Amino acid sequence: VYIAGGTENMSMIPMTGYKLAPSYKVAASTPNYLASMGLTAEAVAKKYNISREASDEFAYHSHRKAAQAIDEGKFKDEIVPVEVPEVLVKDNKRVERSFVVDTDEGVRRETTTEVLAKLRPAFANGGIVTAGNSSQTSDGAAFTLVMSEEMVKQLGLTPIARLASCSVAGVEPLYMGIGPCAAIPKALQQAGLKLNNIDLIELNEAFAAQALAVIQEAGLNPEIVNVNGGAIALGHPLGCTGAKLSTQLFNEMRRRGNKYGMVTACVGGGQGIAGIFELL
Repeated sequence: VYIAGGTENMSMIPMTGYKLAPSYKVAASTPNYLASMGLTAEAVAKKYNISREASDEFAYHSHRKAAQAIDEGKFKDEIVPVEVPEVLVKDNKRVERSFVVDTDEGVRRETTTEVLAKLRPAFANGGIVTAGNSSQTSDGAAFTLVMSEEMVKQLGLTPIARLASCSVAGVEPLYMGIGPCAAIPKALQQAGLKLNNIDLIELNEAFAAQALAVIQEAGLNPEIVNVNGGAIALGHPLGCTGAKLSTQLFNEMRRRGNKYGMVTACVGGGQGIAGIFELL
């Protein structure tokens, strides 16, 4: 029996840290390993001909779909409300209060492609990657309960899904965003499935350019990818991404009556991971 998941407090991370201490041995042998994530997205965009316009359009739809999913209550069953205490000074008096966090805060309902087009490139002069078509620095936590079939029977539980396969693959670090393209075929082969057997896909949206390149190069059907929005709108707390996306996948598969779903993500440093689930 495992509790699988993680937390991430990205809003408190000092960007690159106060003391940048890379491994000089790694830097000498693989200099691209130290490329910033934003520059890897620029490299992917250039290599796979992803435009600024397409990236902004993708980002807009991520926010639109996420806002619609929130309005329809799709995330309510998978979010545990958290009461947060707050202390402030008002009229020279200490005031204690609390508020409940039960909805993702990053969705920008009013954004448009015109607004997104006005943002400056964030990482490279003349580049296409902006704050608006990148994932956010969000805080989050997600956990799942994973156990063997034998233990499920022993405890008399009703399983939600079966992990049919999970594969990891390596790619050139400078193009780490394309990692899912290397992992997806391995996961499909391991599960004995074809891409057209997959009913629903959750793909991490580290950057719009990265997500678009994966959809394009892996031959994914965009109509079944991130149907309730992705990290550009909802955030991408790294440590919780796998459990968060898996949970979102299971719930949407239930609503649609799907059989097979896939979660896939790129990994900084030059990896891709893909997991295929069968809904039970």
